[in-house]
This record gives sequence, structure tokens and C-alpha cells, in this order.
Amino acid sequence: MLTQERHREILRILSEKQAVTVSKLSELLNTSESTIRRDLNKLDSQGKLTKVFGGATASTQILEAKDDTVDTRSQLNIDEKRMIGQYAATLINNYDLVYIDAGTTTRVFIEFITNKNATYVTNALDHGRYLMEKGFNVYIVGGKLKASTECVVGAEGIKFLEKFNFTKSFLGTNGVDINAGYTTPDIEEGHIKKEVVQRSYHSFILADSSKFRKVYPVTFGKLKECCIITGKLTDKSFGKETVVKEVSQ
Repeated sequence: MLTQERHREILRILSEKQAVTVSKLSELLNTSESTIRRDLNKLDSQGKLTKVFGGATASTQILEAKDDTVDTRSQLNIDEKRMIGQYAATLINNYDLVYIDAGTTTRVFIEFITNKNATYVTNALDHGRYLMEKGFNVYIVGGKLKASTECVVGAEGIKFLEKFNFTKSFLGTNGVDINAGYTTPDIEEGHIKKEVVQRSYHSFILADSSKFRKVYPVTFGKLKECCIITGKLTDKSFGKETVVKEVSQ
């Protein structure tokens, strides 16, 4: 089989399986493992796949430039979001200073929070109202209001955050990718998230399985900067770049 034919076949297999080992490709293509490794190195350098230890994964699947409305996103992956939120709530200790990001997963997370000895800060109006109704001590970030996600963004929001050093932050994300990190469509929202990560002793990304291998225009953090809490991680290569907690039952 010619090199170009092998490359096409490798990419076809990855499009179906999303991940494959060198030994499996060697078996399927009747080619030596050393040749397969050279093929993977070449395709990785071209950005057509991601080479990992012992094999390869499909290249990033989706490049997005838009942000769906809160109503649209709130209907997706409800069961997984509840498992994520329930686990994340157990991480809050007495006297923690906790930042809670805007987003539908973080909104579900608030349902499970019971610790009234912690202090909460959020840039989401709905989140702040819900925390207040539950009797928690809560601060709202001030600044420009973004309609699609119902959260505060902009320079005034960043200035407000400069006074805080969070013990824990819980953030949503639109995309999680090994190379691009944690991404979002909006540059102002990305700046808020980045500021929070830099001001947090521990940062947790609450991400259901649909967020992986997606990239949006603005990166607000590298994988190693945060711990990911998700349902079931289908691509184990992410676990080599950061701490991942799977909470599926």
C-alpha cells in the first residue's frame, strides 16, 4: 500500500473510531508498527490527527464561533450535568471563598450546594439570585451584561475581581481540547474566566462529555491549570494532561 493510501485509510479509521492504537493500525493495514508510527508522526505534524502514547486520536472535531442561548443549552445532557454538579458540591468546605461561573452546568451545580459557611461570588445574575434565595452569602460581579449567557463581562468585571483570591472556582466551558485548552466564543467572557483561574487556588472545569474535542475562538486556560469534572471520559488522552474526575455511575 502506498504512503498516501495508508494515510487516507488511517484517517478513515480514526473518523469512525476516534482513537486507535499503533498495533491495531498495523493489524488492519498489514503494515509494520514502525511504518505506522512514521505515518502518525507525519499526519500529526500536518494537524490531521493527534498522536498520543501508543496510538492516535482524531483531530479536533469542531471549530465553533457562536454561543448558543441559555435556554438551548439548558436542555442538553441534563443527567450528566446533575451528576457533575452533585459531586462538585461536595468539594466546598467551610469558609471557602468560591467563584461560580455563568453557565447551565454551574446552574445545576448550585442546586446541590448546601454549605452556608462559605462565601460565593458569581458573574451570573440568575446564579446570584438563586444563591441568595438559598440563604447563602453572595457577591455579584459588576460590569457589562451579556445577553446570550446572562452574565457580567468586560473591563469593569475584571477590575471587580482583582480584590479576590478564591480558594476554589467552578467554571463552565464551551470547548475542551488537548492543544487549545479551555475555550469560549466571546473574548470578554474569556477574559473574565482567565482572571478567575489566575486568582484561584483550585480551579474546576465542569464539562459534560459533549464539550471535549471542541475548540472556540478564545482560550482562557491551559488544561493543566484546572481539574476537569465530567461524566464519562471517552478519550483517556485528556487525563494525561490534567486531573480528570469522572462521576458517571
